[in-house]
Amino acid sequence: MTNRQELIVKNVDANKQMILDAERWLWAHPQTGYTEWEANAYLTEKFEALGYELTQAGNIPGFWTTVDTGKPGPRLAIFGELDALDIANHPESVNGMTHCCAHHGQGAALLGIAAALKEPGALDGLSGSIKLIAVPAEEMIQLAFREDLRKQGIIKYNGGKVEFMYRGVLDDCDIAMMVHGGAAGPDEAFDFSCGFGFNGCMAKTIKFKGKSSHAGGAPHLGVNAQYAAMLGLQACNDLRETLQEKDTIRFHPIMMGVNVAVNIIPDEMKIESYVRGRTLEAIKRENKKFNRALTGAALAMGAGVELCDRPGYAPEIHDLKFMQLVEQCCKELVGDDRVKFNYTDWGTGSSDFGDITCVMPGVQFFSMGAVGTGHGIDYFITDPNRLCVNSAKAQLFVAEKLLENEAVVAKEIIANYKPEFTSIPEYLKAIDEISLDKDAVTYDENGNAKVDFQNI
Repeated sequence: MTNRQELIVKNVDANKQMILDAERWLWAHPQTGYTEWEANAYLTEKFEALGYELTQAGNIPGFWTTVDTGKPGPRLAIFGELDALDIANHPESVNGMTHCCAHHGQGAALLGIAAALKEPGALDGLSGSIKLIAVPAEEMIQLAFREDLRKQGIIKYNGGKVEFMYRGVLDDCDIAMMVHGGAAGPDEAFDFSCGFGFNGCMAKTIKFKGKSSHAGGAPHLGVNAQYAAMLGLQACNDLRETLQEKDTIRFHPIMMGVNVAVNIIPDEMKIESYVRGRTLEAIKRENKKFNRALTGAALAMGAGVELCDRPGYAPEIHDLKFMQLVEQCCKELVGDDRVKFNYTDWGTGSSDFGDITCVMPGVQFFSMGAVGTGHGIDYFITDPNRLCVNSAKAQLFVAEKLLENEAVVAKEIIANYKPEFTSIPEYLKAIDEISLDKDAVTYDENGNAKVDFQNI
């Protein structure tokens, strides 16, 4: 380690207990996206106690603050996510929610970064600034709830980072990073990992509409929305062999259930799903197939179907030069044999950090410290020191490399980056084209059907 890196380790370790206490508190107080008020209040109190002036998002959870070095240069955004998951069967769930994706560890690490940056000498030799951002709603869940928030004008986008982009929070940022918690397998002894990128996604809400009647005495008078939904999902499954491997498409619907008695023909069945893919173009192209299949199923059963498509997350593509820098920093912290970076590996999950990489260079890497299956009932934190304390140190190592020597490294990465979109407004305009609200099948008085399932 360099002398500066030794100072970073010392500064983080001076606040180690605060980081570990935050990890346990946040784990014990999970809340899902756009409701994370407890985590927001806890971290606000801790940040303000450190002397930070915060800007709150206001009508949604989340806040940010800027650490200025006093010298001109680029602005680095560092994120910490706030939200948990609905997973009531987890042994440590609270009100049916758990942090079984380790987002709480990001909040603890962000607090550790903030504390370390207040230590003597922390900013010496750096140029530019660091924007610390506590952001809500990474998990794309509870789509009906978020649609209600959208209709009320509280949010415009389902994802917290996209919403922050829309609100201008990222307008002054030039480069970004974040660390996600991870679980290494029993035969994988490493502390940090990273791949080239991840799928993007769109969010779908599908509502099949039928007609209720007595299920035993007069089923002929009804139109079974559940059967129409089942037929639609079967049709979508039958399309899978038409999907090309290069596009890494994923379609994983869940039926939300019916709200009628067993002796009533269901008149409504709601489905939530994503369409994930490697590019926005592939997502939009294959989504048309799925919408056609769902529409055809409704038509076959004499039902209606309401299609609601919303922008989800863009594909996440890591800048390779930036990724190499992060890998170097991780190795300098924990050793070469404890770091696992793969420059071709592509994940089929999704994150709204992908939206950030559409407009600026960014890297999201992983710090180990959990066991079990991500999003599973066997997911627990066993080593918060690796998960949170090491995460804070690694991120500060990266910030140091980016912003030292008049921020020459950051400037070079930013100058050479070729984003998919030249600005945030251009990007938002592109994803707005995904939005769709259609009654895809309508009938006239004679039973003739009109079909419209595309956003044209």
